[in-house]
Amino acid sequence: MGRRIALEKKVQAHGREISDELRRFFRERGIYVVNLIGSPGGGKTRLLEALAPRLRGHTAVIEGDLQTDRDKQRIERAGLRAYQINTQGACHLDAAMVRRAVDEFSLDGIRLLFIENVGNLVCPAGFEIGEDVKVAVVSITEGEDKPAKYPKALFVSAAMVLTKMDLLPYVECDVERMKREALEIKPSLRVFETSATADRGLDPFLDWIEASAAQRR
Repeated sequence: MGRRIALEKKVQAHGREISDELRRFFRERGIYVVNLIGSPGGGKTRLLEALAPRLRGHTAVIEGDLQTDRDKQRIERAGLRAYQINTQGACHLDAAMVRRAVDEFSLDGIRLLFIENVGNLVCPAGFEIGEDVKVAVVSITEGEDKPAKYPKALFVSAAMVLTKMDLLPYVECDVERMKREALEIKPSLRVFETSATADRGLDPFLDWIEASAAQRR
């Protein structure tokens, strides 16, 4: 058991080293990195598609999925450069995967990089991959109990984006409870109510990202 614990700590430490290396790489090039975490079907890709017209020319996306490049294709059709990472069963991206992607994916001219993590509210919360911030993407169709059930995902995130708000008349979801419980976990959390379909709440979210990036620079 002692050996297993020591090995896990060694692997985690190595991952943090690579993450720090990536963070230095991005900052030297003036690239602000947003790590999107959330459940499968929570609306991460759709959010990026809706933001794409506002981001073309200076933004790229790294897509993480177990299999297929379908999300990459969607992002490219929306007009953004994209790179696909298939984890072959791993439930999250790690820093080594992102470093390999960066070695193969040109980021010339890029100021903003979104990394769409594997669909999961558990594993991605525990790993840094060189990002400046994590953002938890949570759909109202998942139910208002998600913040309380997955507190770490909220605690490690700088913002929570509530998606599919246009569906509120058709689903049972106490949005105020959702926001209240999320802020109990992390009082400084920024909360954005969005609908990619109705083009709602996207500008405040993007304004926050741009302000955060400017503050870091």
